[in-house]
Amino acid sequence: MRALQLVAGGAPLELRDVPDPKPADDGVVVRVAGCGVCHTDLHYIDHGTPTFKTPPMILGHEIAGTVAALGAGVTTLAEHDRVLLPAVLSCGHCAFCRTGRENVCENSIMLGNHIDGGYAEYLVAPAKDILRLPSDVPLVEGSVIADAITTPFHAVVRRGRVVAGDWVIVFGCGGVGLSLVQIATAVGARVIAVDVRDGKLDLARRFGAVATLNSGTEARLDREVRRISGGGVDVAFEAVGKAATQEAALNCLRTGGRLVLVGYSPETMALNAGRVMFRELEVLGSLGCRPVDYPRAIELVRQGKIRLTEMVTHRFPLERIAEALDVLRGGDAIRVVVTP
Repeated sequence: MRALQLVAGGAPLELRDVPDPKPADDGVVVRVAGCGVCHTDLHYIDHGTPTFKTPPMILGHEIAGTVAALGAGVTTLAEHDRVLLPAVLSCGHCAFCRTGRENVCENSIMLGNHIDGGYAEYLVAPAKDILRLPSDVPLVEGSVIADAITTPFHAVVRRGRVVAGDWVIVFGCGGVGLSLVQIATAVGARVIAVDVRDGKLDLARRFGAVATLNSGTEARLDREVRRISGGGVDVAFEAVGKAATQEAALNCLRTGGRLVLVGYSPETMALNAGRVMFRELEVLGSLGCRPVDYPRAIELVRQGKIRLTEMVTHRFPLERIAEALDVLRGGDAIRVVVTP
C-alpha cells in the first residue's frame, strides 16, 4: 500500500510503498477514507518533536474509513462498516480508565505517534476501540470528528460544565476553537469569539457566536467582554496555546468562573493566586475525550448542530501532503483532510 512516512524527526514526509497491514485476532484493518491534518503533525515534521515510535512511521490520528478485514476473534464489526477511530486508544484497566477518565489513561496509545496512523491507504486498530459512523455523516469529512470535534466536546461538556444560558468566551478560532463555538452554542450558551483575523471571526458568527472581538485591535478586551456579558463570562476556553492569551482569558471571567486550557503551550502563564482564591476561580486542563462520549459528539454532527462539511475547507490526496501542510501552516484553513 501507499503511505506517507516520517523517516526522521524534523524531516518532510515521504510517500512510499509499504506492506499491507494484517489484523491481530482482536483487530481490524480499516481502509482509510480520510485523515485529518493536525498541528500536532507539524510538531513532528517542522520542529523535530520525537514520536514515541521510532521512525520510519506513519503519522495521522484523525481517521475515518471502512472495515477491510477482520481478525479471527472479531464479532462486533463486519466488512464494509463505516467507522471512526479514536485519536487515542485507552487500556481499559488502569486506575484512570476504571474511574471513567479514559482520556488520561496511564497506558494510552496515540495513532500516528505510538503506532502507525492514517496517512496511508490502510491501517490496523483494535476492534474494541472502533466506532460506527451513521450513514448520514460524511465519511471523508467525518475523520476530523476523531479529534477536532471530540476534544472540544470534552472541554465544553465535561471540563467546562457549560449549561444553557452561560456566557462563554473562546480564544482562538481555528478548527478546535470553531468547534468549541459550535458545541457551546449547541448546549445553549451565549458565545463570544476572539481572534486576530477578521475572517475567522466571520466564521465564528456563522457558527453561532453572538459577539466577536479582534484582540489585535481591541484596546481593553476584558472591559469589552464585561460590558457584553454583564460582568464577565462564566467559562473561558483558550485554544491558542500561548501564555498571553491564557492570561487574557482568565481576566475575562466573572467571580466563580472557570478557565479551560485546551491549547497546548510550552510557556508558563502568570497566575495571581490571590485573585483565584478571593474570586473562587477555577483553572482546568482539558485533554482529548472519553471513548464513552464519542457517540454523543457524533450525534451532534448527525443532527447538524456541528456543521462538519463547512469545517473541512481543504482536501488533498496523499501525494500532495506538502500543499496540505503549507495550508495548515498558513493559518487560513479550518480543517484539512488528506485522502488516499
